[in-house]
Amino acid sequence: MPSRSPSPSSRRAGLSTLRRLGAVSDLLFLYEAETREANQLRTIAERLGLSVQAASHTFRSLRARGLVELRDGRYRPTVRGVDWLHSALGSVRDDLAERLDRLHIVRTTRAVAAGTVHSGDPVSLELVEGTLTARPGAGTGSRGRAHSSARTGELVDIGELEGIVPLPHGRLWVVALPADRVREAGLASEVRAAVSKSPPGLLLASGLEAFHVVRRASPSRPVVRFGVAAAIVEATRLGVECTLVVVDRDLPRLFERLEGPDVPPLEFLPLRRGTHRARPAGRRR
Repeated sequence: MPSRSPSPSSRRAGLSTLRRLGAVSDLLFLYEAETREANQLRTIAERLGLSVQAASHTFRSLRARGLVELRDGRYRPTVRGVDWLHSALGSVRDDLAERLDRLHIVRTTRAVAAGTVHSGDPVSLELVEGTLTARPGAGTGSRGRAHSSARTGELVDIGELEGIVPLPHGRLWVVALPADRVREAGLASEVRAAVSKSPPGLLLASGLEAFHVVRRASPSRPVVRFGVAAAIVEATRLGVECTLVVVDRDLPRLFERLEGPDVPPLEFLPLRRGTHRARPAGRRR
């Protein structure tokens, strides 16, 4: 079905209107015909990344609407075509400018100083246990320049940012508690042994029973009890290892809340007696 040229009232709508009307290829075809020698469809198709058949279809559609013609062996926009080309490109320019004005571009940030930093010093940036850290020296990755002075452990303002801070993905380590054993006195010691095999990071407990067991297993270690699924996604996305203790019957419901593009790699930590190592059906690492 041939695309339609925008009405005068819609020309100011920019990108959204062009996409809705399927007019992007039309616009690019006219631009090529106006700004370059175009005497073969194959040449235009190659420049636009289209097949010759697609370029031919675009030409026929534009010609039917009086926007382009084949004159003196060259594809040329008509007067009406040039008018639409200028109007459409102008609307795209204005639309892009408005969208860019609404974007929050990070030009400065704050980080925790990993050493003494003086204002004006170059620093390298990296994530350490989920915390943006500034190390003295330019380094080879993401870097910037200190806009304030700070001692080790203090916040420092960083500007003149360059590069991208890589985001390592943390893993999720799961200790599944058999539902029929949550009252056993010896379960806490088994959980303590299992948790000790996981890397340092965030310790989480899903549900009252799991939290009760974890508190007995690791009374001095902070435990995340609320917003467990959200905490796992955010922490592992920043490279923080997470250890989750959960009763086995609650695993399917919890895993449903972890589905999506940010699901972390998964490992199960068996209890000493090996009473539960099965993964819920359909769940993959």
